[in-house]
Amino acid sequence: MIKKDELPECPVATTVSLIGSKWKLLIIRNLLVRPWRFNELQKDLAGISQKVLTDSLRSMESDGIITRTVYPEVPPRVEYALSELGESMRPIIKSMEAWGKSYKEDRL
Repeated sequence: MIKKDELPECPVATTVSLIGSKWKLLIIRNLLVRPWRFNELQKDLAGISQKVLTDSLRSMESDGIITRTVYPEVPPRVEYALSELGESMRPIIKSMEAWGKSYKEDRL
C-alpha cells in the first residue's frame, strides 16, 4: 500500500501511480462488469503472466481498489471485485472507452 506521504503532489500523477499500468486498467475494465476469478482474468487478458496478474491484484487490493473474497468450498473459490473506491473509477474508465472509440472511428 502506498502511504499518503509517498504519493505525488499532482492528483493526476497520484491516479497514474495507482492504476497507470496497462494491466491494472484492463483488470479494472473487466471488474466493472462483474466479479472475476483469477483464471478467468488470466484467460481474458491475453499476454499477461501469472506473476504480473498476481502482483497487480495484490497491489490493487492493498490500495483498496479491489476486494478479494475466498469462498469456503473445496476446492476454494476466490473472486475479485471492485471495492467502493474501485467503483468510483467507473467514470474515468468510461471516458477512456469513449475517447478510444472516437479515436478509432475518426483516425482509422
